Amino acid sequence: MTPRLRRLLAGAAAMTGVLMVLGVYTAASGAGLTCAGRWPFCDGFLGLFPANWGSFIEWFHRLVAMLTGFLILGTTVQAWREGVGKGVRYALVVATVILPFQIVLGALTVTEYEWVILTAHYVVATSIFTAVVAAAAWGLVDRGIPRIADAVRLALVGAPVMLVLAPHAFVSFGPTTQAVYYVVGLATYAALVAVTLWANAAHGPRADAYGRLRFVTAPASVVVVALLIAGRQVYGPVLELAHLGGTVLALVLVAGAALLVRGGLPVPQAGATNDAD
Repeated sequence: MTPRLRRLLAGAAAMTGVLMVLGVYTAASGAGLTCAGRWPFCDGFLGLFPANWGSFIEWFHRLVAMLTGFLILGTTVQAWREGVGKGVRYALVVATVILPFQIVLGALTVTEYEWVILTAHYVVATSIFTAVVAAAAWGLVDRGIPRIADAVRLALVGAPVMLVLAPHAFVSFGPTTQAVYYVVGLATYAALVAVTLWANAAHGPRADAYGRLRFVTAPASVVVVALLIAGRQVYGPVLELAHLGGTVLALVLVAGAALLVRGGLPVPQAGATNDAD
């Protein structure tokens, strides 16, 4: 894999995460109802530009969405041109195939703005993010395995922050708080997905140690992404308690992964390819 493709993979994952956080902030601030409720046009000059700060937020979100879509598409094309491993290529194909559905749902969030559409929009965005993160992780397997401890530490920092910022629990869950929550949550989720895939790629007689790590980080990633999706819902006391319970569970799992890493992981034999063949 060329350095250029590695950079594209990392950039696509980062841009998708930024786009999701922008989407959360746009919805939380009510800016998704601006641009005169039109899509793809807005309410400013020639219908192409924003007329005020609220519509600028929505307009900027659309601009980043367009750039991110082209970046994912370009990364997919480059991956197939280089003939990298199946894991990288197919994960990118999944992200690319889902993109048109996300575009349609994005338009509907402006023209309809219903709970089901908003939820579907975020679920599809999360699916794209997962696919791109998986492609990036598979593309960096050889460099990622030595970084497993760093990724686990990142998740160990993120999980407690998610607990403190849990929706409507300890602090006001306004637009800024929501944006910070999802920055931390998506970073934690990406770290757990990467660790799971890197641990799965480890080979050798001591690979069982990585298997135990994967046994903890895989469910932790599922719990975290479920929390992120649940965070987009309308909250009542029951969902609030369930969210707190899920966050505590995620924290326990991440702490377990940290203990496994602290206990020392063997250096795997050179048997894993860097492209998830």
